[in-house]
Amino acid sequence: MTFKPTWLLAGGPGSSRKHLVELLARALSDSGLDSPAVAYLGSASEDDPGFFRRMGDLLQAAGAGSVTLAPTVGKRVRIGATQTLLKNADVIFVSGGDVEAGMAVLENHDLITFLHGLHAAGKTFIGLSAGSIMLAKGWVRWREHQDNSTAERFPCLGIAPVYCDTHAEADNWEELHALLKLLPAGQTGYGIPSPSALRVIPGKPVDCIGPGIVTFTRSPD
Repeated sequence: MTFKPTWLLAGGPGSSRKHLVELLARALSDSGLDSPAVAYLGSASEDDPGFFRRMGDLLQAAGAGSVTLAPTVGKRVRIGATQTLLKNADVIFVSGGDVEAGMAVLENHDLITFLHGLHAAGKTFIGLSAGSIMLAKGWVRWREHQDNSTAERFPCLGIAPVYCDTHAEADNWEELHALLKLLPAGQTGYGIPSPSALRVIPGKPVDCIGPGIVTFTRSPD
């Protein structure tokens, strides 16, 4: 089984259009194809049409051929058709938005195992912002806002076998630290600032692309 690299881009306010297009071009090139067809998975943003238009423009500027929404939200969604679109694409792009909401949509439509199968079959995945966290191993939520005693971890796709947060340098990676407190000692989390990305292949060292990426390791209690 040969896995293609998964790219986890931060995005965020510190990413210029030019730099983001350059990162996306590098990620798309890992598909091994010229002008790869991209399926856009927007579950974290409720398939927001504005998000889709902006990212479609950036992906095509980076060298994508077609960029097609793989719909997951709304009464008219037909998941069989969505699965066909995802299967036929060369690259799957996972959008930003809300991590927990995005994962709930994928789970409700039984898409998690399906996406794992596409990854195992050699599909290239790219995430941006919340989409990068969704592609990683897990994230944190609070049952009661601002009450750390109610923090709990929930699983994400795990296609990229890392823990990470994106463009949270301004708050010193507060949520990533909260996540690490819920993990066993020795686990590592990556803070990916706005201009940067991770390139992840299971079983191989993580490639840190760009400046300012930080790592934190869970210490023993």
